Order: sequence, then C-alpha cells, then structure tokens
Amino acid sequence: MRNLLIVGLGDVARRALPYLVRHWRVLAVTRSPQAARIARAGGALPVSANLDDWKSLQRVAGLAIDDVLITAPPPENGRTDPRMRKLLSAMTKADSIPQRLCYISTTGVYGDGGGEWLDETSPLRPQSDRAQRRADAEAALRAFSRRHGVQLTILRTPGIYAADRLPLRRLLDGLPLIRPEEDSFSNHIHADDLARLCVAGLLRVNGGLRCYNACDDEPLSVTDWYSQLADCFLLPLPEMLPREEVKQRVSPGLWSFLAESRRVDNTRLRRELKAVLRYPTVRVLLEELSADAGLRAEILAKAGKIR
Repeated sequence: MRNLLIVGLGDVARRALPYLVRHWRVLAVTRSPQAARIARAGGALPVSANLDDWKSLQRVAGLAIDDVLITAPPPENGRTDPRMRKLLSAMTKADSIPQRLCYISTTGVYGDGGGEWLDETSPLRPQSDRAQRRADAEAALRAFSRRHGVQLTILRTPGIYAADRLPLRRLLDGLPLIRPEEDSFSNHIHADDLARLCVAGLLRVNGGLRCYNACDDEPLSVTDWYSQLADCFLLPLPEMLPREEVKQRVSPGLWSFLAESRRVDNTRLRRELKAVLRYPTVRVLLEELSADAGLRAEILAKAGKIR
C-alpha cells in the first residue's frame, strides 16, 4: 500500500480521511495533541511538525512518502507562501521524492473576470494579497513538479460551504447586499464534494501537471446566494445598496471577496476526473435543510461561530 502524507488536517482533509484510508497508509502533519488525536481517530498516523518551523520539517524529510495532499493555507500576510517553499525544500531532502501531489488552491487566482466565464486556460491575474499568496504557492509547486517529474493536481476552489459552514453571521448582522444589477458572481463547492475531489486528484495516473476548477455547476450572484439562505432559514434579507455604498459599509476583508466577479467553468473537472457532485448547486443542500427544522435551529444557534 502506498504512503500518503496530508499537510493541513483541516475540515476538508478530515472529511476526505474515510476515503483516503481505503487507498493509502495515511500520515498527517499535526501541530497539537488535539490534532494528533483527530488524525488517529480518522485512521492516520500523526507526524508532529510545523510549516513555519524549518527544523521540525526535517521529520517530513525522513519519511518514505509516495503521495501528498496539501490543504494547508499560506500565512495570513504577505504576497508569497513561505510555508509551501519550506515544505517542498524538506521533501527534496528525503531519500525518495513523492510522485503525486494534490493541492487545494482558489479560483481567486483568476482575479476579477467581470462576470465572464473562466476556465483553466484563463490567465492568472490575482488582485488581492490572499490570492497572490495562492498563486505563489501554485508557482512553487509547478517548478517542483517540472524539476522532479512529479505529477501535480491543482484544485482551484471557490467558496467552500456545508451545513456547518454557512455565512449566516452576515445575515444576522444585517450587512448590506449589492443591488442585483451591480452584483458580483461566484461559484461554490460543498466541503464533502471537495473532499472526494481530493481523492480523485490523487488517484489520477496520467502524469504531468493538471489544474481543475473544483466548483459546482451554477454560478450565483452574491445577492442570490444570500437570498436563498435567508429563505431557507426564515431570516430577513438585508437592504440592497449601490455597489460603492456597500464598499464603504463593509470591512476591507469582506469587500475583497465581493469586489471580484467570475463565473467558473467545471467542464474539465467533470470530463477528466469523472466528477459526480453530490451538491451540483447550493439549492440541493438548502432543500435538505428546509426539510429539517431541527437541524436549521441547531445551525442558527451556532451561527455566531460559523464563518
């Protein structure tokens, strides 16, 4: 059985674990005793290391790893991803270099598409520092892949959601929305679907480098997305204002998401990875929640902790 290393044991990686352990002997980089317990509970062997600490990454260099799933985010500041570069450097110090890598990136690397459709051949024009860090990580991975002949799969994701990952706080806070005629478009991906796509990306065996837009089938305007959420949870819809007025009334961090508009095409994902999404549109989950008043009440009660 091949050995797989998970770098970044967050929500998506934890959702992927039940599928991963069927195909690999799984090891996971962990930074805390709690994370180590989560790894063991999911059937993975914890490896204590810190992506910000080069010395601790020497443990990674000492492992016999065939494949790597990288879900760890870049640092929160700057325009580069030094964590990725430290990790790749550590892997070059091993006796054998992993042969298949899968990385979760973001559709934010495309920048603002002006609401137009984008596919994997669209140029990368990251505008925010957050997206620039992801583009830098992609560039480092591409260089590593070419230099060492490693298969690389990059999954570019839009907004990740699930029943416990809904942006209800914005509705509860009454933050304004942009008027429909001026609004931005975006796709989404359910966390469970993304977890399965990670497995599909790792199982890809045709070699080389391939990027995929790991998104659902239906781009939505931001206002449409929040309107559907409000209807599902019986919450009032915030006021709709001109685009420039919303920019003045929300935080710079939130505006960085609202400012860009793109509709992302997932044709390559479906054609090459044979992806069958459990949640091809956000409506599928919202219809499930609409039929379960108890679960909706539980989600609302925890909404203060939901991103």
